[in-house]
Amino acid sequence: MSTAEQQQPHEASGTPGTPSDALLGPADIRELAAALGVRPTKQKGQNFVIDANTVRRIVRTAEVRPDDVVVEVGPGLGSLTLALLEAADRVVAVEIDDILAAALPATIEARMPQKKDRFALVHSDAMLVTELPGPAPTALVANLPYNVAVPVLLTMLDRFPSIERTLVMVQAEVADRLAARPGNKVYGVPSVKANWYADVKRAGSIGRNVFWPAPNVDSGLVSLVRRAEPVRTSASKAEVFAVVDAAFAQRRKGLRSALAGWAGSAAAAEAALTGAGINPLARGESLTVEEFAAIAEHKPADVLKHAL
Repeated sequence: MSTAEQQQPHEASGTPGTPSDALLGPADIRELAAALGVRPTKQKGQNFVIDANTVRRIVRTAEVRPDDVVVEVGPGLGSLTLALLEAADRVVAVEIDDILAAALPATIEARMPQKKDRFALVHSDAMLVTELPGPAPTALVANLPYNVAVPVLLTMLDRFPSIERTLVMVQAEVADRLAARPGNKVYGVPSVKANWYADVKRAGSIGRNVFWPAPNVDSGLVSLVRRAEPVRTSASKAEVFAVVDAAFAQRRKGLRSALAGWAGSAAAAEAALTGAGINPLARGESLTVEEFAAIAEHKPADVLKHAL
């Protein structure tokens, strides 16, 4: 697909209900929003995708398969939902907004009636969802609200280990942080924690004019493929994440100083770092998730008791 094709919105055309013409275009989105009295708000991080080419591109990039059970967070008016239903076996959408949640099933039935039984809606805050209806999800594909993108992503990966592949659209800056490698200046807490669950990479960029309203920032796609094997460590996720949080809370400091609070003292931090084979003067931004796990394994005994 050319850059122009990726960036320019196109009107949907044809008869709703046929797979090739069921997607929403700019006029459809505005008509739906007007009928519902919906105005996207910055508070909820709402920016609706109005370009059918873009949602199809997201589905292709996510490599959605005919046997996939896809969970979507923040479906909004249903632009991406319809494209996912074209490609997947089932789609479960999690929507917090009362009006949008109430309207989405009717949109699915009107535009893609042959797939209505393959769609389920969970009206809830994604951060509070602990179970989903139907078969276990195999993929997560979502246009995540910018203000909650990282916690929602990490929560979903943690609570639903059956999710093998994830593709999320987030603010470009957030995409860069999630996909950053050790040594990169934007490598930080999101980078390490996402890598605990998955192999993470940037999967493309999205321009501003495919959204309504157009955001003030560019967006990026991030691909996360679940690790074939978990990080090998005797430390728990909570213990590893505690080290990560401490290391980046004072990211300009060497780890001996940055981890002093976590370990109880700078000397205890140095002992843990030395035991893990890490230079006490190194900074958190240079370490892999496996190295953070090694530090967690060498925590002082009193810190371990407190964590338990």
